[in-house]
Amino acid sequence: MDVLQHLFEQHFHTPPEKVKPLQGQLGGSGRAIIRLSAETAAAGPVSAIGIVYPGREENIAFLEFSRHFRRHGLPVPEIYAEDLAAGAYLEEDLGDTTLYDFLAAHRAGDVIAPVVVEAYRKVVDLLPRFQVEAARDLNYKVCYPRSSFDRQSINWDLNYFKYYFLRLAGIPFNEQALEDDFGRLTRFLLTARRDFFLYRDFQSRNVMLRNGEPFFLDYQGGRKGALQYDIASLLYDGKADLPPALRQELLDRYLEALASFVPITRDEFMEHYYAFVYVRILQALGAYGFRGFYERKPHFLLSVPYALKNLRWLAHNVTLPIALPALLEALQSMLSSEKLLALASTAEGLTVRVFSFSFHRQPPVDESGNGGGFVFDGRALPNPGREERFKQLTGKDAPVIEYLNEQPAVHQFLSNAISMVDASVAAYQKRGFKNLMVSFGCTGGQHRSVFLAEQLAKHLRAQGVEVILHHIEVEKMEQAKLESAQLEKAAP
Repeated sequence: MDVLQHLFEQHFHTPPEKVKPLQGQLGGSGRAIIRLSAETAAAGPVSAIGIVYPGREENIAFLEFSRHFRRHGLPVPEIYAEDLAAGAYLEEDLGDTTLYDFLAAHRAGDVIAPVVVEAYRKVVDLLPRFQVEAARDLNYKVCYPRSSFDRQSINWDLNYFKYYFLRLAGIPFNEQALEDDFGRLTRFLLTARRDFFLYRDFQSRNVMLRNGEPFFLDYQGGRKGALQYDIASLLYDGKADLPPALRQELLDRYLEALASFVPITRDEFMEHYYAFVYVRILQALGAYGFRGFYERKPHFLLSVPYALKNLRWLAHNVTLPIALPALLEALQSMLSSEKLLALASTAEGLTVRVFSFSFHRQPPVDESGNGGGFVFDGRALPNPGREERFKQLTGKDAPVIEYLNEQPAVHQFLSNAISMVDASVAAYQKRGFKNLMVSFGCTGGQHRSVFLAEQLAKHLRAQGVEVILHHIEVEKMEQAKLESAQLEKAAP
């Protein structure tokens, strides 16, 4: 922590006034991620994200790639300061909203809001610039652990899946026959063109949204490789659970964007595409198995049902150009495994509906038949709505969030509420209940209740719980603004 504070003061010429950890035990990277902030006389409020991680080679890769991508005008964080000897660096603060968070907050099942689809379009439009444009003069010597997605890299991923997922999930397989299939799959993957930048972890949690624009993180595992891998990673990103029609739309858009950078036909691309989809899903399952079965971190296993859903779709809709009988047999066994189906029941069984509302207006209506759940009264907390500077803002806006985060009473209230909800969520999941409702009320339904509902929803989603979030008063305000804008546009 001291080294990050020193780097912050070195860059901003003032010590940090607030230091807040951002990643708890749910992360799988092992990095300490810290937000540092201060109020300055010259520049006003300033903040940065500090990273502490002992992996020197990965740190070097991230720092060099970040500077390289920024030279190419790509939206990645600016590096403010670094201390490689201490395994620390300071980077631009891109906010708190990942593409995954944005998707989760603006969907109802397979119905995804247009603003989310537009965000995904922007992401796939930018991908070829990383893969082709920035790849031309990239220093691949700093790649870690391999400079290319070669035979060794593929073998690591496939064996990761075999030993940490298949073996630990109790899925039967013939070792030699599966190795033969792995060999055939590897040889086929290596026939694709591999002279591009392979981002490696191109998924919704590694894309930040700031003012509706995407910014990219976690490319330190990047290396030289094939084009198909990264778009497969994004479109078959497990818990993002994109509907097949949207996946197809985004793939078509990606191919249109790619055509401006490299002469590759659709047929040439598609020849290898679904093989890369399979290998990416297998790699992800290996990671879930390692973290969940081996390290006994059960929240990682909540992603397994979504990967199985993707495999089921592939089994019904895709025929690979090579024979992989032992692998496909093992995948079929996974799809019928009682142990894995039980995970699906846990992950898909409970939906928590979280509301913010005004006690003076419309209360939330329980449409599940479960009886209403929790109602928390936030009116005893400090009220931002009493200050003129906050009157036009809501509990989703940064100044209000910062104000409420500074109030000890808010933290105590939220901690108590989360503790009660967590206990019910665990019991509901164990007993197979399908619905829980949690409502936060305040005077106007605009500031405190919105903030509290947002924080609970974020907490539950981080644990893999399905959350539907509604801000009753804020949604009415937004609808009124939209109707007013439409009337103004229609006026002569």
